[in-house]
Parts: sequence; C-alpha cells; structure tokens
Amino acid sequence: MPVEETVVDYLNENYKRFSGLARAIWEHPEVGLEETFASKTIADELEQAGFSVEHGVGQMETAFVASWGEGTPIIGILGEYDALPSLSQDATPERHELVSGGPGHGCGHNLYGVGALGAALAMQLAMKEQGITGTVRYYGCPAEETLTGKTYMARAGVFDDLDASVTWHPGYANTATTNGSSLAMYSFKVHYHGIASHGAAAPHMGRSALDGAMLMDIGVNYLREHIIQDARIHSVIKDGGEAPNVVPPTATIWYFVRAPKREEVESIYQRMLDCAKGAALMTGTTYDVEFLTGCSDMLPNPTISNIMLDKMEALGGIEFSHDDMDFARRLQSTIDPEIVEMGRRQTLAGAREGTTAADIGDVLCENVIRPTNEFRTMHGSTEVGDVSQITPTSMLTTCCHPLGSPGHSWQITASSGAEIGFKGMDYAAKAMALTGLELMVNKDALDAAKQDFLRDTGGRKYVTPLPEGATPKRGG
Repeated sequence: MPVEETVVDYLNENYKRFSGLARAIWEHPEVGLEETFASKTIADELEQAGFSVEHGVGQMETAFVASWGEGTPIIGILGEYDALPSLSQDATPERHELVSGGPGHGCGHNLYGVGALGAALAMQLAMKEQGITGTVRYYGCPAEETLTGKTYMARAGVFDDLDASVTWHPGYANTATTNGSSLAMYSFKVHYHGIASHGAAAPHMGRSALDGAMLMDIGVNYLREHIIQDARIHSVIKDGGEAPNVVPPTATIWYFVRAPKREEVESIYQRMLDCAKGAALMTGTTYDVEFLTGCSDMLPNPTISNIMLDKMEALGGIEFSHDDMDFARRLQSTIDPEIVEMGRRQTLAGAREGTTAADIGDVLCENVIRPTNEFRTMHGSTEVGDVSQITPTSMLTTCCHPLGSPGHSWQITASSGAEIGFKGMDYAAKAMALTGLELMVNKDALDAAKQDFLRDTGGRKYVTPLPEGATPKRGG
C-alpha cells in the first residue's frame, strides 16, 4: 500500500478517536505548566503505541519527548496543549461560559497537540509497513501562551539532534509560510522596593515603589518614539499597592518587548533597563529584574513549506458540511463585520497574486492557499522560532474557525470543541505525516531543507535568550 494511502486510511479510520481525545482535552482546559491532563493523555497514547517517553523535560513537569524508530533521519513533530485564562466557552455559536472566569482553548491547542499526535502515529504505521528507517519524535511542549515551553526545552538541548521538524497551528487559511517570520520576544518583570508610610500623615517618610514602576513606564513610553517601527512593547502592573493611604513598599511591572529580530529585542531591552534604573533614582527606590522567558524570530524553510503545500494540494483541501457552515455563520455573526472584513483582507494579502475572495471563502476556507512571494512577519510570537534556529522547521495552518475570528477569543474556543476544529485538525495531521515521511525518504529534499537553514543562519549556533539560573514559572 502506498505511503499516502496508509496515512490517509489510518487517520480516516481513527477520526473519531482523535476527535475524542481533542474534545477531552478541550473539556479539561489547563493553563501553561499546569497541563497535567493533556500531557498525560497524549503521552499515554504514544507510550501505548511503543514510543519511549521521557517526562519532565526542561525542568517542566508537563513537558515530554516521545521517540520511536532507530537511527537517522530524526524528524520531530511539535505539539502544544495549553489553554488560555478566562476563555471558558461551550461549543455553541452563542456566548456561554462553562465555568465562570475559567480557562478555555481560545487558541485551539487541544487540536494542535492531538493533530501532532495523529501525525506521529500515522508516520509510525507507514514506516512499519514500508520498512522506512529513521526516528520519529513527538515533542510535548507546554506553556506556549507564555512563550516558555520550547525555550526551556531548547536550552535543555532536546532539539539539537533533529534533522528537521514540522508543526502546525489552527487558523483560517489552509497554507504554509514559505517566506514569513514571527516576532522575537522577551518577557520580564521589574520589581520595585520602597518604604511604606502613611500616605497623608507622613508621606515624606515613604518611598513609593509604585511611583518607580509608573515612572519607568513613562520612560518606556517616551522610548517608543525612538525604536524601530516594527517593535512592540506591552505592560501590566502586577502589584501596585493595597490602599491609597499607604505608600506602596512594593510594585511590579511586567513587560513583553517584541521585534522582528532577537538582536533588536535585546537592544530595546537594554534601553528599558536604563529606564528602570532612572526611575529608581528618581524615586529613591531599589529594583530587581526577573527575566521570565524569551523567544527567537521564526526562520522560514521554503523547502519544507513547499512540500507541505504540495501534500495539502494532493489531499484536496477540506470539505465542510452544511451543518459546519451553518455553525460557522452563526458564530461569525457574533463578530464585528469590520473585523471579519479585516480578516478577509489580511488573508488575501498573504495569498499569492491572483487569489480571489471566492478562493478563500467567506466563512470557512476549504481550498489550499498558496502564500505570497512577499516576505511577511506576523505580529505575534512563538517559541517555534527557537526550534527553527536549531533545525530546519516549518509550520502549516488549517481552517479550524470562521473567517474573522479574533485570536484568543471565545469564538475560537467554541470552534476548537466543534466539528470545524476536528476536521481542520485531521487535515493537518495528514499533511504533517506526509511531509515528515517525505523528509524521511527523500534525501535530496532533506538536504535542500538543510541548505535553506544553513543559508539563513550563516552557520551560527543557537544561543538561548535565557539568563543563567532562569527557571520556568507558572502564569508568568
């Protein structure tokens, strides 16, 4: 039986099984580094299939690496499974929290992790039937939403011996990026320490830690005018005191800083530390910096991405039912029409010349969309970027929610627990498995992917953004 037939038949026969696993993880949403149910669910499936599983990778209880096979090439498949806070939602087209204020899969990582599982098991079966030598490796990556998991796993060296890796993410367009990237990012907190006193009777005896944090942020706001336009800085005050009549002795401000290249993030970060020092001098306070995590920009791999696109086109796209379309239209009706239209424009802008609105669909995308030749950087960040700086890596997306669904929204939570999401997941699993197998058996393709990687890295070795002694932290 041809490899393609083995993969497709296996995943078709196990569609309900994998949909059930994705639904079970959806019903047990867990935020980063707390994904005990999701991690165990996926790892158990791999262990039962004969994979050897190493738990607790990178100082994280919910991170694991599962391997099957022997020798080279070693092809990695990345999986994620963390949820987001405050996005609890039933799989309905109307807003309905299942748990008030609870977490939910508003980024579809329940699909992400199980889709990658399906791909790994399909590869294993095809390798057995065809006598294909090599190793398939599943990476259970926690805490992507806080950009923690893969960064700490990369520091532990678990990706170092890979020949290539493939992954995916739920999205709208069925596509793969041949020449795009994501933003590098640093996440850090600045803790200010002052002196408490009565805010009215003895303010002169106090030193406000909150003033330090707020003055730092004023400095950072002025700094924005003098950094590259593509950079982003966001912040929240995590601790600002308990009562207005007490001069706050402690305060914490938490920053994300992003830019297209990691060296640009590093430069901005150093200037922000100067703002922190200046604010402490102005307020008579002290401070310390807690570096939480960071991630690198994504290196696209045109060779692997083009293989993905070819495999997706050979599969023939996704076929959604009338009920799927009806569900999606009702869900889409809850989204501001301007946001839906913006999603349409962005999807078309990312597609190759000649792609029409009819090609991408008005509510769900059923066709494969070839990407534009123009280099594009998405405004978000992912620590898949760190893996891509270590080994040739590419990511595909498949349609798992309606056009215009905002990222990290209850609409995506609803889609991720519904048939729309499961069909997109199944399609991704097939495309990833076929891509991974192509890299296993086609030495020329794998060599070309490695040449892409060598050209873009210039032979430099990956260096972790994490300072010595940094440890993974729950909830940032």
